[in-house]
Amino acid sequence: MSLLKRLALAVVCVAFCSAYGEGADGEKRRPLHELNDPAAPAAGKVIAITGAKLVDGTNRPAVEDAVVVVRGDSIAAVGKRGEVEIPKDAQVVDGKSMTLLPGLIDAHFHLDGRNDRPGVFLRRGVTSVRDPGAWIEDYDTVRKSGVPIPRLFLFGPHFDCAPAAHPKDAFIVTNAQQVRDGVNRFVDQGGIAVKVYFRLPLELIQAACETAHTRGVPVTGHLELVKAVDAIGVGIDGIEHVTSFGTSLAEPDEVEKFCAAVREKNGARDPGRYALWGTLDLEHNSRLKSVIDLAVEHKTVLCPTLAVFELRAGDKKATDVGVRGYLNMLKFTGMYFRAGGKVVVGSHSEVPHAEYGWAYPRELELLVEAGLTPAEALRAATLEGAKYFRCDDRLGSVEVGKRADLVLVEGDPLADISAMRKVKRVMLNGVWVDMTIPQRPAVDPQKELLKPGK
Repeated sequence: MSLLKRLALAVVCVAFCSAYGEGADGEKRRPLHELNDPAAPAAGKVIAITGAKLVDGTNRPAVEDAVVVVRGDSIAAVGKRGEVEIPKDAQVVDGKSMTLLPGLIDAHFHLDGRNDRPGVFLRRGVTSVRDPGAWIEDYDTVRKSGVPIPRLFLFGPHFDCAPAAHPKDAFIVTNAQQVRDGVNRFVDQGGIAVKVYFRLPLELIQAACETAHTRGVPVTGHLELVKAVDAIGVGIDGIEHVTSFGTSLAEPDEVEKFCAAVREKNGARDPGRYALWGTLDLEHNSRLKSVIDLAVEHKTVLCPTLAVFELRAGDKKATDVGVRGYLNMLKFTGMYFRAGGKVVVGSHSEVPHAEYGWAYPRELELLVEAGLTPAEALRAATLEGAKYFRCDDRLGSVEVGKRADLVLVEGDPLADISAMRKVKRVMLNGVWVDMTIPQRPAVDPQKELLKPGK
């Protein structure tokens, strides 16, 4: 091959890798996009937010008395007051006594027939959501409603084997060819990832990973019968729910007892997870380090959804072993993060210790309880989520050139993460959102009700 041809090929390769990126094993990693188009601002619209404390989603220190200029749908300037020129034609918004953050990203959101839910979450500061396992058509009504909703990153149904725990959200498969066909079908429809569910055997998880990676999309899993370490070994990119690590950590006889009960009856998972985690002594667990080291080595992203499992002494269904199990889930999440594991924020939409619409801030509070600092939890909620969605080139931080998805909260969440419950203004794609909470409709009777750990 001539030098000229080699140089031309090198340019093509660089362009391809820049557009798609590559994973650790060289598989294609294409950028991922939402399936809806947020409304665009009026032509020539310029907004300057002044005086707020800026927490930009990166590891940079917060900026006091900041100025952020938004031109159209993008961030045009960021800096301290006096360092950033405020355009004469800008609408100036006073952010004094408030904190300005990137729009929050929910990595584990469920619609479950409540078409008001995306709008409610948007007004809590969540500007992007990822539903890891629902038919894309389930969002048709929401997408066509014309009302402001977060950016929708959708998968299609999760892959499972019969008897499925959530049959209306499942794509039932029995062999590798059905898995491959299903992955290609849902990616062709706009799915940005693939979710494997707890009855899917390891060989079919591997088929899902191989096919999805060929198409440039990641695979995440809610695991129970397959150990997380085995799923990581065949290429899974993310783990849904901290409980998915339980069978990799517990003693073999406890694991077999749990798995036998789940094989017999899906509902055995709910009490069984707490019992399994309640047996753990994480300070002296011989498997803990190797499990975490493997996940860190493979850059496996954990979406712990702690809030959906929250169980405290005094709760109606609380037992000593159950409460101990939940505290171990909290502790493991902190250990995972401190060891270098990637953590993102997923609300699960409805959780036992938060009122309707408040699951996301509750998850942030629990991540801080697990050992993350407020700054680390907020980064997990913003830039780390965007990286996981492979859209961090345009979302996840307050930086010049990125889309103007912004949140103003009263107070300082770096001092008290509960300030994230005090969202005052939300901007989506350069447009301020009407903060009136939409009326909550009744559950669609045709949709399956949410169950813990879905």
